[in-house]
Amino acid sequence: MNGVIGIIGGSGLYDLPGLQDTGWVSVDTPWGAPSDQILMGRLPTPGGDARLAFLPRHGRGHRLPPSDLNYRANIAALKSLGVTDVLSLSAVGGLRADLAPGSFVVVDQFIDRSFAREKSFFGSGLVAHVSMAQPVCARLGTHVHEALLALGVPSTRGGTYLVMEGPQFSTLAESRLYRSWNCDVIGMTNMPEAKLAREAELCYATVAMVTDFDCWHPQHEDVTVEAIVQVLLSNADQARALVARAAQAISGDGHAPACACRRALDHALITAPAARDPAMVEKLRFIAGRVL
Repeated sequence: MNGVIGIIGGSGLYDLPGLQDTGWVSVDTPWGAPSDQILMGRLPTPGGDARLAFLPRHGRGHRLPPSDLNYRANIAALKSLGVTDVLSLSAVGGLRADLAPGSFVVVDQFIDRSFAREKSFFGSGLVAHVSMAQPVCARLGTHVHEALLALGVPSTRGGTYLVMEGPQFSTLAESRLYRSWNCDVIGMTNMPEAKLAREAELCYATVAMVTDFDCWHPQHEDVTVEAIVQVLLSNADQARALVARAAQAISGDGHAPACACRRALDHALITAPAARDPAMVEKLRFIAGRVL
């Protein structure tokens, strides 16, 4: 059986029909506590049970802003619970006219413009450099895209997600700049989440749910929280259906153990073994025990 499937997103995702044996668990990591407890459960599927771990990215009730999220603890907590595949669902603004509110984008690239966040598990005492050329798992992206097609959800395979620091929305000049860079969507949360998932050797895929046109669109110059929440609520049923259908495919994927994401650290550690800080090595066993 494949490992646990981690779901990072909003609280509405947890109301999956058929989800059984649920319970909230507390996890502590060497990097502190994650955004909230994690809801564990199993989803019966024709090919066997899919084991799921749901993490409210901003905490239940949306208590934490993007810059205050403990991204390292979130990813480390999922890893410690046996998660091998992470499906990240995020609300974003659309930077293309054909990505109207309600569209879903299976992202395949990022531009990271965040600046106030810890972005690596590694550091002084044990240095590592992982490849981010292909920042998401293509295998997971295929499962997600096929699930969206089967559900008839308006969706696009492939797109670049511009990650801004926030919590304020873009200025008009910024929005126009990002469009000139050929970015497709804009959000505040998927970096360093994707980088840390790669360091933890987790397969990671992003589903970006478009809630607005950002401020570049002449008919949508003012992005409001009220409008975003309204679209989020309308997307909730589709997001739950997506999670259930994709989880079935992911849990039954016999190619998963050979996925390159799960060996991302094979050639990443650069500090010579004799020069490694023993305390750092012990701390990093939490996420990098396979190579340490």
